[in-house]
Amino acid sequence: MRKIICSLAVYLITAYCFAQPPRIIIRGDDMGFSHSGNLALIRSYQEGLESSIEVIAASPWFPEAAAILKQNPGIDVGLHLALTSEWDNIKWRPLTTCPSLQDENGYFFPMVNPNKNYPGRSIKENKWKIEEIEKEFRAQIEMAKKNIPQLSHISAHMGCTSLSAEVKAIAKKLAREYRIDIDPEDYRVEYAGYDGPSKTGDEKIKSFIAMLGKLQPGKTYLFVDHPGLDNDELKAIHHIGYEQVAADRQGVTDLFTSPKLKQFIKEKGIQVIGYKDLQK
Repeated sequence: MRKIICSLAVYLITAYCFAQPPRIIIRGDDMGFSHSGNLALIRSYQEGLESSIEVIAASPWFPEAAAILKQNPGIDVGLHLALTSEWDNIKWRPLTTCPSLQDENGYFFPMVNPNKNYPGRSIKENKWKIEEIEKEFRAQIEMAKKNIPQLSHISAHMGCTSLSAEVKAIAKKLAREYRIDIDPEDYRVEYAGYDGPSKTGDEKIKSFIAMLGKLQPGKTYLFVDHPGLDNDELKAIHHIGYEQVAADRQGVTDLFTSPKLKQFIKEKGIQVIGYKDLQK
């Protein structure tokens, strides 16, 4: 009898999962790094399918980003913890005094991991201190919570929490302390990426739709990219190895606001959700 009941339970759970449509969080990253990025990110939410925005509290355009997000209380917002300032022509500094995380000019180092284009200019190549990372993370969280009421979670800019297991543990501890601990890993969310070429805007749309077509019922996915505008401001923002920032990020904005993409998602019954929906 017990074996029959267990088999029935497995059958019912499986049937339930296949009856549920796939869900996907469509996340736009790096709000605050530029005015153009701010405009593209909010447009991708207001006119498109973007369902979550990550904001960098230490970035130069954070005040504008926070004001925009306050005016759009329905958007799900995450704090993009940052320990790097990667662009060549625009930089930002930490919110705290943390010499082990700063270059000779007081800016964050450009890279987390060693990079041949920036020798000696990654955090890992310098003697970073864990207590300074915790202090800086805490300051960024408090800045974000002070200015963005709907803040729901954290994430890591350029994978900065992967510096060590200890850094990752500190980020987790602080997220719990400040009650912004909606972690996709805790909800078995799977990462989704372009299924094919993604250099041009048209390629992005085609490859994104190809990816959507392979989503499985009952599962939840997370897609991440960086909306922007192809204008003079973003054409001046770049780093070695990523020079076509303006054109690339305009392609993401076009993707997130694509009528073709909206129609495909509607026809397939795919649910676009935010981080807060994971708790429901």
